[in-house]
Amino acid sequence: MSQSQQVSSDSSANPGSAYYALGILLLAYILSFIDRNVMAVLIGPIRENFAISDFQYSLLHGFAFSMFYIVLGLPIARLADTHNRTFIITLGVFFWSVMTCLCGLAKSFTTLFIMRAGVGVGEAALSPPAYSLLADYFSAENLPRALAVYTLGITVGGGLAYMIGGVAYDYFATLQGVELLWIGELQAWQMTFIAVGLPGLIVVALLTLVREPKRAGVSSIETEVVPDFAECLSYLRARWQAYGGIILGVSFLSVLGYGTMAWYVEFLVRSFGLERADAGSQFGLVFIVAGSLGALCGGWSVKPLAQRGYADANLRIILWVALLWMVPAAAGPMMPTASLAILMAIPIVFFLNSYLAVCVAALQLMTPNRMRAQVAALLLFMTNLLGLALGPSIVAALTDFVFGDDQALRYSLTALPLIVCPLAALLIAGALPHYRRALAEMEQTT
Repeated sequence: MSQSQQVSSDSSANPGSAYYALGILLLAYILSFIDRNVMAVLIGPIRENFAISDFQYSLLHGFAFSMFYIVLGLPIARLADTHNRTFIITLGVFFWSVMTCLCGLAKSFTTLFIMRAGVGVGEAALSPPAYSLLADYFSAENLPRALAVYTLGITVGGGLAYMIGGVAYDYFATLQGVELLWIGELQAWQMTFIAVGLPGLIVVALLTLVREPKRAGVSSIETEVVPDFAECLSYLRARWQAYGGIILGVSFLSVLGYGTMAWYVEFLVRSFGLERADAGSQFGLVFIVAGSLGALCGGWSVKPLAQRGYADANLRIILWVALLWMVPAAAGPMMPTASLAILMAIPIVFFLNSYLAVCVAALQLMTPNRMRAQVAALLLFMTNLLGLALGPSIVAALTDFVFGDDQALRYSLTALPLIVCPLAALLIAGALPHYRRALAEMEQTT
């Protein structure tokens, strides 16, 4: 079935296409988080293999991945607002899967850095087009819930990264090296990269059956009149209080999210002496269960709150998350036992995953159709610039340069929410009246 084939933007007229697209996009998102986060289980072996510090490792985990993931997100989103979105996503999944496998062939810090950057290039092609697709497949009423299901990719993929990564590493470690034809002997951490990268090729085949929906709210005449990024920025500047407050507020929350995801397993290993596979499996299970509940509760809570007359329901939920998340995030790393630290991870992970779908829905609903992918890319640009690029490195920098002790990782993790959560709450609270105004404006133009 051709990817260029169009389907109705009314999901009720063709629910099978809508739910198939949602399912395959969710599967792709799960794999993207497995491939990007599996390194969190491999910190020790990679540090030992290349004789690097926490901070140098954080450059591989965060900066290398995000440098092109951030920069290319905007031009790819521009293409998604003007070209076939399913083809862009399919190409991206293929590229990042190949680059993940190539991470397993890296023989030096520099080579691994380059391959991690390649993973970021491929993953930049997923979410902005996917958000735009789902906004055309699902009605405004059902979009927050559809996006909540899509963001389960973060929790399921992130959790499986810890669990599968730990199990795969232990399995390959028992083999004491694997010899591959023409390549030579590979260590357990290298084989782990290859093992998690190969399933992406199956998803590529499934994506070829996802059909491109008709763009809602775009007439045949308007189809050729597409605002460029400068026009998009001009639109955003005119409503900067709403867009700026939302995007910056959520970006501060992402600093805490990515910092926690990158270092919580290592904190369990260092502070309590847990085996790497055990720590990864336990945290991974928490991430899947509590994170999935958080994502679904966040998305499902919008509709009943809106039905009670709160037009700004999306933003109110994000504000509550910023305030509530701070307490367990600061307390978890200070727990005296591993069991209590893992128990405290439940509310940490719940809130970590509860706000993204709500934020994306808020931005999609206040933005014209032909700007949606670009605005989504701007959100990802900022959340990854502050979160993915800086979150893991801020934690590592506090550990290396402030506390000066690997065992002080718990104090670095505790300091982070006390800084970012109040800032995020202030920004979101300030955006509330401007968000209501932007929604009213969109209702008048449609």
